[in-house]
Amino acid sequence: MEKFRRLLSRALPLPIENIDTDQIIPARFLKATNKQGFGENLFRDWRYQPDGTPNRDFILNNPDYEGKILLAGNNFGCGSSREHAAWALADYGIKVVVSSYFADIFKGNALNNGLLPVQISESFLNKLMQECRKDPETTIEVNLEEQYISLDGTSYLEDFEIDPYKKMCLVNGYDDIDYLLSKKAAIEAYEQERTF
Repeated sequence: MEKFRRLLSRALPLPIENIDTDQIIPARFLKATNKQGFGENLFRDWRYQPDGTPNRDFILNNPDYEGKILLAGNNFGCGSSREHAAWALADYGIKVVVSSYFADIFKGNALNNGLLPVQISESFLNKLMQECRKDPETTIEVNLEEQYISLDGTSYLEDFEIDPYKKMCLVNGYDDIDYLLSKKAAIEAYEQERTF
């Protein structure tokens, strides 16, 4: 995985609550067995009309907005436990999803795939949404090492929580296997010292 320490980016405001995993990546696109290619169908039923033409009203199709941060409404990632939702967001280029609440399974899947879910207060989320909708050039800083998110160039800042193990993995670019491999020398030394 890619190392994650700090991100400064514009954002995509999506003020919809209860976005479930089937809205993130519809079930009909879950036929692939690797993580590549899911981004093109991210929010497929919202991004495109039934005839396949882009929905101009959807934020991902608005040329004024871009960025690696998705600002989403409360209860993001609810519904089925498909890991493909995290794959689709990451494949599209999203590095951080910000919400006032995440479904637990989605949160775990995101962290396991190098996607940082940042849970903040409803009031701070609304402030970020408001500023980004008012000015699409607005940038947001996400500092994982110091565990805060801020509206760049202002005093608006809020801390966020993250599991210490998952933080260490993201900062070092580890998945669970990479972490175990990083301990290989210590494990081998321990095994050699053991007496049976």
